Amino acid sequence: MTAVIEKVQEGIMNSDQFNKAQRGAGFIAALDQSGGSTPKALKLYGIAEDAYAGDAEMFDLVHQMRTRIITSPSFDGDRILGAILFEDTMDRQIEGRDTADYLWNVKQVVPFLKVDKGLADEKDGAQVMKPIPGLDDLLARARDKGVFGTKMRSVIKMPGAGLEAVVEQQFEVGRQILAAGLVPIIEPEVDIHSPEKGKAEEQLKAAILKALESLGDDQAVMLKLTLPDVDNLYRELVEHPKVLRVVALSGGYGRDEACEKLAANHGVIASFSRALTEGLTAQQSDEEFNAALDAAITAIAKASNT
Repeated sequence: MTAVIEKVQEGIMNSDQFNKAQRGAGFIAALDQSGGSTPKALKLYGIAEDAYAGDAEMFDLVHQMRTRIITSPSFDGDRILGAILFEDTMDRQIEGRDTADYLWNVKQVVPFLKVDKGLADEKDGAQVMKPIPGLDDLLARARDKGVFGTKMRSVIKMPGAGLEAVVEQQFEVGRQILAAGLVPIIEPEVDIHSPEKGKAEEQLKAAILKALESLGDDQAVMLKLTLPDVDNLYRELVEHPKVLRVVALSGGYGRDEACEKLAANHGVIASFSRALTEGLTAQQSDEEFNAALDAAITAIAKASNT
């Protein structure tokens, strides 16, 4: 353990969660679909938009889906390192316990919280985050509920000034999260369909390395990055003393392709959403559902531990 990481750990409330986040096997399940992406997630799960009326019913249904995933015997702390929650999910309960409490104390899965409020309009080939009003209050509430860290997403479509703006904003908000005693997952996603994806990834790596220099010796972040065109491009970030963990998003790749790309990037673990829930439906029996989930978790965990 580096001196930086030792100093970071001193400021974290739950050292067991810290140790698992830093060195635990498995991957992070991204269960944080929010308002805009929930209808699509439900549709893939076999629930059409005409099956519910309004946001309240929609969020009830997606919480039922997440509860089914989390309570499944296939969803275990040996292969699932952490789980990212939407705020609505954090505020709900599973089997009579707050979701974050259930994740950690029943499943030994480290809870994270999505804190961004979506993306601003594209400018200079990228989308920064919209303002996050009330962030300090949300962070305090999350910490009280036993949440370990946060996640926030921006999108990069082309290299250039927009990419630099994304990284600058991500680290600015990241420092606010660190000050609240939580560990931020910085997520500057490079669009897999970008015609200059490789060039953007090279620029992103340089921008992140520069931004890491602005962190104090008692500060470290996690990074959530698109699987790169060049294998092991982010090895320097994986080994950086101010990076607790590098995780990868599936970004629209199917599960098989995402796992293949992930396995080629040593030291990087998955934080998949769509690739995790691919093939799960509300119509499946519990036996069918658990078997399909187990197959997904097995494949993603294997690629993460390569």
